[in-house]
Amino acid sequence: MQTNGIWSVLLIFLDGVGIGERKETNPFSKFTNLEPLAHFRGEISDIPFSGKLALTDPRLGIEGRPQSASGQTTIYTGINIPKTLGYHKQGFPNEPMREIIKKKSVFLQLKQNGVEPNVFANAYTPKFFTETPRWKSATTCAVEAAGMQFRKLPDLLGRKAIFRVFANEDLIARGFDAPLFSPREAAQILADLTKEFRFTLYEHFITDKIGHDQDFEKAQIHLPKVAEFVREVLKAVDLEKTTVILTSDHGNLEDLSVRNHTLNDVPTIIWGRKKDEVSLRIKDLTDITPAIIDLLS
Repeated sequence: MQTNGIWSVLLIFLDGVGIGERKETNPFSKFTNLEPLAHFRGEISDIPFSGKLALTDPRLGIEGRPQSASGQTTIYTGINIPKTLGYHKQGFPNEPMREIIKKKSVFLQLKQNGVEPNVFANAYTPKFFTETPRWKSATTCAVEAAGMQFRKLPDLLGRKAIFRVFANEDLIARGFDAPLFSPREAAQILADLTKEFRFTLYEHFITDKIGHDQDFEKAQIHLPKVAEFVREVLKAVDLEKTTVILTSDHGNLEDLSVRNHTLNDVPTIIWGRKKDEVSLRIKDLTDITPAIIDLLS
């Protein structure tokens, strides 16, 4: 259990969520019960649990649409990857990016500062460890850089991990013997990890897929569940000892009139310990890892 004076950070990453205009093509304005995910350009957000919103630049001074590999690598290292490479990189990190992650992974920086234990909360299926070639996300590389263990399906069954789709519907559809979690049950598992680990990371990618598919029906079904999950996490976490940060790598879902990523800012929302201080320092994606390091050092 968490002890007095030992702080923790929980980072929730939602892929492809930007701050767009309030219009019909934006599911955040079309559907209800989406707090704290719904934010609109030029409007002041009323964020539950007294959260603080930091408008966050994913463009990073480089022409073109922000992309997942470069954005996520920037988030998890604090290095401006588009500026370093001269371009935005989609998909998975390439070799130059993997080399940067090996040296600057947020997990590795925390380990070098004596801040442990830390965990990537997402459970991996057996296929990940046997498939060739194995495509590595920025997070996978970041975990490996610190020599950490991956969470697996037995951890999920033991309520020590959650899947990238936290309710486990796709695991069940693929034939895995997994329980169907409600947003509250999945949130409690994630909140419990913050009592055991100094830094906990959870990633959710379906939001970006909905954006690319321009799927209003899926957005109407899925987004309220994600919003409920986040609210339940905030109810279950000790916000006096824990800083909760929610962020994204680029916009997409906020404009379903196009399949591409947007040029919009992304929302970084901070709750709990030192939320005001953290919200003031985050201006772009490079600021997130340094804020986490400082919170825990």
